[in-house]
Amino acid sequence: MPARLSDAIEHLDLSTLEELPDSHAWTPIDDQYPPIDAAAVVESVPIIDLDDPNAERLIGHACKTWGVFQIINHGIPTRVLDDMDSAGKSLFSLPLQQKLRAARSQDGVAGYGQARISSFFPKRMWSEGFTIVGSPLEHASQLWPNDCMKFCDVIEVYKREMKPLAGKLMCLMLGSLGTTKEDVKWAGPKGQFEGACSALQLNSYPRCPDPKRAMGLAAHTDSTLLTILYQNNTTGLQVFREGVGWVTAPVLPGGLIINVGDLFHILSNGSYPSVLHRAMLMN
Repeated sequence: MPARLSDAIEHLDLSTLEELPDSHAWTPIDDQYPPIDAAAVVESVPIIDLDDPNAERLIGHACKTWGVFQIINHGIPTRVLDDMDSAGKSLFSLPLQQKLRAARSQDGVAGYGQARISSFFPKRMWSEGFTIVGSPLEHASQLWPNDCMKFCDVIEVYKREMKPLAGKLMCLMLGSLGTTKEDVKWAGPKGQFEGACSALQLNSYPRCPDPKRAMGLAAHTDSTLLTILYQNNTTGLQVFREGVGWVTAPVLPGGLIINVGDLFHILSNGSYPSVLHRAMLMN
């Protein structure tokens, strides 16, 4: 297992650094997963139209062969995605000391800080994150003591729109395994998984002075059932496919990336792999 970083490492204001610190220099970055000739990769993350009558079958095939897929016609208004993008930018553009008012506690989940997977790697990642579990009010009021409701309203609308989509995706993924409504009656009468716990993760990748030697987010799988990711026109997400290598996920306007997580890998009895993925930095 990689060496752990000390929890006491100070926060760096990445946006102000003109040189890449040794603490953030990943050289080499691909010992376990060697790079391949990008020109030789002709495969791409499957794109699935949720209005397609064969969506359940297509999702099952994508989950089994990739562990990830991208959806269109998902019903989330563009305005909701744009508002979420703007809210994230307003948060991460705050001065570092202001963001640290909402810093994640040492054993906590919610708040501002480095990726929680950071402690498992020998180098630090060129990114910052903000995790919301439940209401955003507590941490938002620390960031904007006198004007946090606009941010909170955007978060609540986003969560309200995403919850039924997550329930629909769960039903389609479970249905592709051959389960029936009777099998998943624990999901509730409308299949909305009302008792499910969710987290909203905002990530930012500041300009980097040496992006080829840095890492946005190191290779990992998600510990969830599934992850719904909005790329907001940011290229850099790569997924690993056995026999192929790293494949860059295309940025599709309005599209959403769906990752199979570790819990769904278990729920599927190993049929659907949890996708290994990472975030690379662009020039």
